[in-house]
Amino acid sequence: MMTKDNLRGYVPAIATPFNEKGEIMEDAFVDLFEFLLSRGATCVCIAGDNGESWALSAQERGRLVRLAKDTAKGRVPIMMGISAPTIEASLGYVRAAEDNGADVLLSMPQTYVLKASEAELMARFDKVSAATDKPLVLYNSPRRMGFSLTVDQTERLLNTHNVIGIKESQRDFFYHTHLLQRLGDKMSIMTGPCHYIMPAFGLGAAGFIATGPEFTDLMPSEMAQVGAGVPDETYRKAHYQLTVLYELLMGTGTWPASFKAALNLIGQPAGVPRDPVLPATQADIDKIKRAFDQLGIRYR
Repeated sequence: MMTKDNLRGYVPAIATPFNEKGEIMEDAFVDLFEFLLSRGATCVCIAGDNGESWALSAQERGRLVRLAKDTAKGRVPIMMGISAPTIEASLGYVRAAEDNGADVLLSMPQTYVLKASEAELMARFDKVSAATDKPLVLYNSPRRMGFSLTVDQTERLLNTHNVIGIKESQRDFFYHTHLLQRLGDKMSIMTGPCHYIMPAFGLGAAGFIATGPEFTDLMPSEMAQVGAGVPDETYRKAHYQLTVLYELLMGTGTWPASFKAALNLIGQPAGVPRDPVLPATQADIDKIKRAFDQLGIRYR
């Protein structure tokens, strides 16, 4: 059973490789999964934003979880995203996760219902918690939700539901600091934005669910130790690479086209995005190459 104590370290949200027909490339998925484990992943998230969750059916999510479980063979637990605009869709994803052996669930409190009230947030998690005994990880992503959880709301969800952690993607470092100070010993606080990874470890973060560590010189598995220590050249280089990678990948084209293009460049076939997202343009690929040159990241 996943608990706050073993949700730690590097938890990548794996890309879902699609071919040009929109079909899942299962062999490429397995190869990418093994690559992430070689980088020190302690858990792998299926159907996160990197995985184009919006383009995956419940059946496809379940199939990817089963494929991940069969590949992992117990080496790491598997997380699955269940975020959806409606509770009915989320509960369908919960069933797919349970039927295929997911160990932990990742969920935004609400998507596309702007400024949901606290009563609405609690009612949604009441229904999710009633449908499953699986541990839950909150996903606070203001850009996708239209609002941000407050520290008080996070604490209330922690105290009343089977929540073990949070992926915190709020871009306000004051907020991160208050969250870590108040709840860091009660739940696993996982950083989202790359440019907060190293500083957050110094403040006691448990780990990160982020995009960018796939490409850094410093192994993601080593970032906790370096981040919690006295900042040195290794710390500064990792922090700089993570910051540039985050700005590059989030600011180039439509997500996750740039992320997939970057994976393809380093020899990890990720295919192309699924409709309606178009593949990265040649200009975008050239931009990624220039940034990789600047950062000293080798590519093909």
